[in-house]
Amino acid sequence: MAKALVIFLHGVGSNGDDLAPIGRHWATLLPDVVFASPNAPERFPAGFGWQWFSLADVTPENRPGRVRAARAAFDATLSEIVAQHGFADRWQDVVLVGFSQGSIMALDALASGRYPLAGVVAFSGRLAVDGELTPQAHVPALLIHGQADEVIPWQESESAAARLRAAAVPVDARFEPATGHTISVQGAMHAAAFIGQCLQD
Repeated sequence: MAKALVIFLHGVGSNGDDLAPIGRHWATLLPDVVFASPNAPERFPAGFGWQWFSLADVTPENRPGRVRAARAAFDATLSEIVAQHGFADRWQDVVLVGFSQGSIMALDALASGRYPLAGVVAFSGRLAVDGELTPQAHVPALLIHGQADEVIPWQESESAAARLRAAAVPVDARFEPATGHTISVQGAMHAAAFIGQCLQD
């Protein structure tokens, strides 16, 4: 039986296949870990890809409500994945790894305390929670953001790290000066090491 499950959460307009290659690479670094990379539940309106919530007319003011409204479908997707892999009663062995909109959903799951996860990795994300943070105790987070990101400003991860730390979340935040809105090789290696540490604790 695998000792842990890593679930990748892709960005808007993409699909699960986008992040799956990272899992295939990490498999050599994280033995006995299984990887899942599902599609988000909503079709992207342009006719290709998927999304966790709609970006149509999204604003800083209405984004938290969009994320809350997306929780039911997001949670159903996660529950299906963990059940398929035999982790329905082992959330403490599950790590969420998000990119962009997937990171928004992963950080929302962490900040709301819905799951006793082993850890959360958020690449190029933001914390779209407008109320009090209620995380479960001792769930660590790694935030990685390129400072050349022109889609989601890196300061969003800086702000998220500060808010999560204030809520007693153990946070490691790393900012890469030359990285845009993507996952760098260096960032992927940091994430693999972080996940390995999460699974040892």
